[in-house]
Amino acid sequence: MPARPASVPLPAVPPLALCAIGWLVPGAAHLWLGRRDKGLIFLVVLVALFAAGLWLDGRIFPIEPREPLVALAALANIGMGLPYFVAWALGLGAGNVVAVSYEYANTYLIVAGLLNALVVLDAYDIAVGRKP
Repeated sequence: MPARPASVPLPAVPPLALCAIGWLVPGAAHLWLGRRDKGLIFLVVLVALFAAGLWLDGRIFPIEPREPLVALAALANIGMGLPYFVAWALGLGAGNVVAVSYEYANTYLIVAGLLNALVVLDAYDIAVGRKP
């Protein structure tokens, strides 16, 4: 594993805790690591993508072990972190199957969660020194 450059300070929290922070609030791990521009872009874009999915009558999928594809979609939704739990608590994301935008909206919701997972992995790589 390559050594961390001397100019980049180590994060004050362990990398896995940093991942948890980044999962809960999209972009927060990058903000914590001092990458303000990337962190703000991730925060705004991912939350906007998730909000657009809700606005277009998308469905927040429940974890349904008997239906594997629904369970996978639910895991992708949960990847969004705190916005997912806020939307779920407020009763948003019931979905409207007859809406023209339903499938697009579901795609937005799923992609937002999956992209947040990639953002968390990127923050982990930065925190452990794999990425400058």
